[in-house]
Amino acid sequence: MKGLAAGIGVVFLSPILIAGTGMMLASSADAVQSSGSFSGCLTGIDSNKVAEQVTKILDGASGKDMHVEGLDLPAEQVPNAQTIVATGLSLNVPKKGQIIALATAMQESRLRNLGSGDRDSLGLFQQRPSQGWGSAQQIRDPVYASEQFYKHLLKVDGWQQMTVTQAAQAVQKSGLPDAYAQWESLATALQSAIAKTFPGAGDADGKDTTQDGKPSTSTTGCAPGQDGSGFGRIPEGSVPQGYSIPKDADPKARKAIEWAMHQLDTLYQWGGSCTNAHGPDPMGRCDCSSLMQQAYAHAGITLTRTTYTQVGEGKAVSPAHLKPGDLIFSRGTAARPEHVGMYMGEGLVIEAPRTTKPVRISPIKDWDILAARRVL
Repeated sequence: MKGLAAGIGVVFLSPILIAGTGMMLASSADAVQSSGSFSGCLTGIDSNKVAEQVTKILDGASGKDMHVEGLDLPAEQVPNAQTIVATGLSLNVPKKGQIIALATAMQESRLRNLGSGDRDSLGLFQQRPSQGWGSAQQIRDPVYASEQFYKHLLKVDGWQQMTVTQAAQAVQKSGLPDAYAQWESLATALQSAIAKTFPGAGDADGKDTTQDGKPSTSTTGCAPGQDGSGFGRIPEGSVPQGYSIPKDADPKARKAIEWAMHQLDTLYQWGGSCTNAHGPDPMGRCDCSSLMQQAYAHAGITLTRTTYTQVGEGKAVSPAHLKPGDLIFSRGTAARPEHVGMYMGEGLVIEAPRTTKPVRISPIKDWDILAARRVL
């Protein structure tokens, strides 16, 4: 793999290495800043603004005069991000893999080539010589460190169907396994801006693809605003104390949520129609997709019957920007999910989970979201 990167890297990486020694040396404040607590998603990232500022920096503008949302030292961080993306391109790593790498480096080092860290951790990804990542000198080489991260990522079975934070954690085995999610929006904006500077990089339509060549709609575990944890443990079949449907919810979404809430505490029935969940006939009860179908039917919206088809309803939305009434999908794959629930706002989801369990409300932090759809 390194031989491949070295060969192709002449095209992609030499302009980066010429740009200066900042990528190979840690900043003067060479202390680890990545051990802070998870602070939630950086939502609302202006991708166009990020692209504009990143392009100016890569074109030689002084980083001191630039502001890139989420970066406090863009003159140092942007070239390191460029190295990570370029290495990924040279190794034919898909766009999602590059985003995972950027999010990981943001969490571990804030995209700085650090000379110290927890125990013997070093570099952009805080890799440890004692754990077999290479010598200290090798790890401090951003190209080598990036190659090693991608090498380990590509060995993770099913990484392209994982959320960003799951895939990053599978490689890093961090003590803060949920922290990578907060950087996905920024990592996505950086990858998009940087990849455009390499001729022919990425797909023409900008879409990522999975290993089977299909467009990837895999999403991250980065919860929208709140993750529902503030409600504490939610007894099955109950409404969390303090929850109310957000006032700005679409009226039809409100009707759908209200109807679904009336089915709380009724038992799941695989294949059930959800037309009489409180009645004596088990087949009148709800499974996950019939709960969605009937909830929206009572709001005047027609949905198909199964998760496999509902994942194609409406339009795709980012899990970082969910609105009440959006459908979220998990289990299985993004193209063929096996479970669906309805986002209720406030970081909560209503669902018919599985056999022997009742219709319930769960926190979105418990969901590994593969796709999200807005059907209004």
